[in-house]
Amino acid sequence: MLRLTWVQPEDLLGHELRQARLDGREPAAIEARWRAAGGPDAPERAGASADPASRYLRLLAEDLLDELADLPSALSDDEPTDLARIRSLCPDWPTGRSAAAPDPRALEAAWLGRAIGCLLGKPVEKLPLTGIRALARAAGNWPLAGYFTARGVPADLLAAHPWNRRSAATCLAENIDGMPEDDDLDYPLLNLLLLQRHGRDFTTDDVARLWLEELPPGRTFTAERVAHRNLLAGVEPPHTARHRNPFREWIGALIRADMHGWSNPGDPGAAAAQAYRDAVLSHTANGVYAAMFTAAVIAAAATGGHDVHACLRTGRTVVPARSRLGTAIDHAVRLATATRDFDEVVDALHARYGPGHHWVHAIPNTALIAAALTHADGDFTGSISRAVAGGWDTDSCGATAGSVAGLLAGSPGALPDRWRAPLKNRLASTVADFDGTGFDTLAHLTHLEATRP
Repeated sequence: MLRLTWVQPEDLLGHELRQARLDGREPAAIEARWRAAGGPDAPERAGASADPASRYLRLLAEDLLDELADLPSALSDDEPTDLARIRSLCPDWPTGRSAAAPDPRALEAAWLGRAIGCLLGKPVEKLPLTGIRALARAAGNWPLAGYFTARGVPADLLAAHPWNRRSAATCLAENIDGMPEDDDLDYPLLNLLLLQRHGRDFTTDDVARLWLEELPPGRTFTAERVAHRNLLAGVEPPHTARHRNPFREWIGALIRADMHGWSNPGDPGAAAAQAYRDAVLSHTANGVYAAMFTAAVIAAAATGGHDVHACLRTGRTVVPARSRLGTAIDHAVRLATATRDFDEVVDALHARYGPGHHWVHAIPNTALIAAALTHADGDFTGSISRAVAGGWDTDSCGATAGSVAGLLAGSPGALPDRWRAPLKNRLASTVADFDGTGFDTLAHLTHLEATRP
């Protein structure tokens, strides 16, 4: 029987219960009704439970999802989703004017960096920290200095910690042949298309129409899949982000943010506002802030005149001061600054954020990205290897860290050949006519949008 991931009410309910506890709602009474009816926990790592629910349990889950959405949050004052209120809680909101667009070579390095970091993380996505470390050590690749490989890894270890099923045939050192398709690259391509059609003044409705026209539903996940479903059901933005969408604070909006930073060099406030209009189609509160933070960091990096620490400080100015994401970023940067061994940084982050958050949630993953960039001092190899070695959403964290570090590196030649050469200047994609496009071409197209009046 087909078990469609990320949309079945009986699977969403467990995720919504956890999200309610995180965002200051009290779900105990509703959870008791779910348990009394035999309702299961949310799938821990997959998008769907193994067995179908009864019709009664599915209908109950739909009702309880709506009841959970109506619960008041104790955190609403500190974590709004309205942009005006967000800005009112950011006393140092950046007001810098646009700078000259980055050199196309820097944009090519950013595109390549995003792809390389994603590719590094793809084989170990969903694996626990212990598995990632064991696989890399068995191959003599720890700390990470190259792509993962099965060469030299004992069969019993591979059986205990199997590679990501979708990535095993295309993302190991022995079989990489160009950059394979991935949503972490598809979304920047989709947003390039968005800017080509609508310019920087696009609306959230423009994003929604573009998704319906160009984004295959089967290539969406978590919050984006729910938002896509909501659009098809006639739910309008921004309610698409809230209606039965327990993934609205997960990492999806963050991985869509790069183009908003690239197209607003030197104007992180504009980049954050642009990322906001994209993010609210599928996300709320901390899920939106993660996208704004990323866009602002990249807009600062795009000037070529800042180090990574200044860029991260700029990104922090667009995140509400007392939000959970803001607190997590501050903690991660302090930890990375004060701790010599990055494994200790990772262990501390997992101890603090792992128990309460899903491995795709924006808060732990954004904290990890900030820690990796800080600890590596913006160095390209150091940034992507730390981001991936930290676990959780490995390909997404590697991609964003690689984008920032690649942009700061300034040119493709500044990225080590061992990372760059296997990509063969070729990117696979399901988006529009971008399949097979070279990173040099993408840099040129991005530069056109960054210099558009």
